[in-house]
Amino acid sequence: MPKVVVTGGAGFLGSHVVRRLLDDGHQVSIVDDFSSGSVENLKGLGISQECIVGDLKDAAFAAKSLRGAEAVFHFAAEVGSVAYLHGSAAKEVATLQSNLAIDVNVFRACLENRVRRIIYASSVSVYPIDEQQGSRVKFRESDADRKVNPEGGYGWSKYVAEKQLSMMPEVASGVARIFHAYGANIYLKPDRSQVIASLIRKAVDYPREGFAVWGDGSQRRCFVYIDDVMDALFRLYDHTEKRGSLTVNIGSTKEVTVKELARLTVELSGKNIPISFDPSKPTGALNRTPDLTRVRRVLGWVPSTPFREGLERTYAWAEGRLSSRS
Repeated sequence: MPKVVVTGGAGFLGSHVVRRLLDDGHQVSIVDDFSSGSVENLKGLGISQECIVGDLKDAAFAAKSLRGAEAVFHFAAEVGSVAYLHGSAAKEVATLQSNLAIDVNVFRACLENRVRRIIYASSVSVYPIDEQQGSRVKFRESDADRKVNPEGGYGWSKYVAEKQLSMMPEVASGVARIFHAYGANIYLKPDRSQVIASLIRKAVDYPREGFAVWGDGSQRRCFVYIDDVMDALFRLYDHTEKRGSLTVNIGSTKEVTVKELARLTVELSGKNIPISFDPSKPTGALNRTPDLTRVRRVLGWVPSTPFREGLERTYAWAEGRLSSRS
């Protein structure tokens, strides 16, 4: 089997991709600086894999890390919560600059090393932010170019990365615009955890930590379970080998308000937890619903995990992970 490199391979998405690649018999190399990835995410894989530790903002390191690769799953990026990515103008610029540097180095290394395929983790953030504020539009892949107005430094970095890939005909690229994935190995620490992880952590830690929800809870999200994401990503991976480049949304069309998420999380905890809302905190976009026509038509993919079932699994995993803390 050819060598596959997974950047950010110790993170949430990357660790699941590594497991799937190893199960399929691939030679896998993980590249991670462990700024948000975790050694715990790599435990129990059952097969040894190469792990290269370093910073992909270093061009020489990036070139060395991708040497000999036939394909790359590129997930390394500055990611996190609304506060982490958009808490200030300085954070916006830092996120943009870090992700641009990482992507430039990885893509250049792919060209220099004659990598044949790249699967790139993009985001809902590439879509016009003004249309995420209250509209009920379902975002189609063409909407990112119809009106170029990504969400902050993170969204701009993802949009620019997609444009770079479109200018690299030597490499078949699969661009996955992922809408709110969740599941085991999701980032739980409070410094940058996103809404599902944050609320689960608060429920597990209650009453040591209060259960405060940012905003008024009216924000709508379409969450997609990690097993469904993996199915979509590997269909996309196969497509790039046989039919070339493709950009698709990966998500669910089932809308869940943050208020509903909070109530279900409390129910799963089995605790009598009062829910409070803090409208003074940043809430992020109000509406993020993908149009799945293209991914259904081209890849034959639709998500299959009911939200409650996926959340139950995620809560059980998180409870076990958090209980192991020293």
